[in-house]
Amino acid sequence: MRLSLPLMGLLTVMAPAQADEIVSGSTFLSPELRRQQDDPTRNPAWFWVDQGRDLFAAKRSGGGQACLDCHADPATSLRGAATHYPQVDPSSGKLLNLEGRIEQCRVERQQQPAFGYETAEMLSLTAYIASLSRGLPMSVRTDGPAQPFFEAGKAFYERRQGQLNLSCKQCHDGLVGQKLRGDTISHGVGTGYPAYRLEWNTVGSLHRRLRACSLGVRATQFDYGSPEYLALELYLAGRAKGLPVETPAMRR
Repeated sequence: MRLSLPLMGLLTVMAPAQADEIVSGSTFLSPELRRQQDDPTRNPAWFWVDQGRDLFAAKRSGGGQACLDCHADPATSLRGAATHYPQVDPSSGKLLNLEGRIEQCRVERQQQPAFGYETAEMLSLTAYIASLSRGLPMSVRTDGPAQPFFEAGKAFYERRQGQLNLSCKQCHDGLVGQKLRGDTISHGVGTGYPAYRLEWNTVGSLHRRLRACSLGVRATQFDYGSPEYLALELYLAGRAKGLPVETPAMRR
């Protein structure tokens, strides 16, 4: 594989990874960081989960319904829900990730203004709802109505972009296990998001991470919730089929 000179200078050669087996990003954490991730008393992302639990039960302004009013006993009723996102909304034909479904419920059913990506409320609710599926295998639909979105995400993943002329595939298939700026290149699956990243010192969404990748190769950064990143999110979720949800994960 030919790489641009700037990237070659940042890579540290390690033993090649098994490219035919997609594994979780947690596989590439240090043992200490993995222990911290798995301990709710040491993983700071659980603060967001706790805040999301409170938001889920809170009544909306003006006497509106709480999420809990429709989704009673969420530990049971929403167990496994996050494993099926992104998914195509049958009424609109649009591709929705978990954030998009939360916004849809808030605006259309609760008659409240949208939270918006990366707000504390959105990150907390998404982290909480995703955490209810922790340990369950990803199982998104990539056929039927979802297939065009999946194919668009695959094309995005494989397309060279930016001034460095790199694709997602070159790093997250061809260079898995190698070091880039002190971090280990993974398969790029999003099973732990929203996640607490040490470089952010806070919790962030998968789309924040995708925007950072776009910036890293000096390519166009699309908006949070853009069709391009939603399609890519579906493709990554399809690659992660069978891997457990790890939200709230920790990443470097």
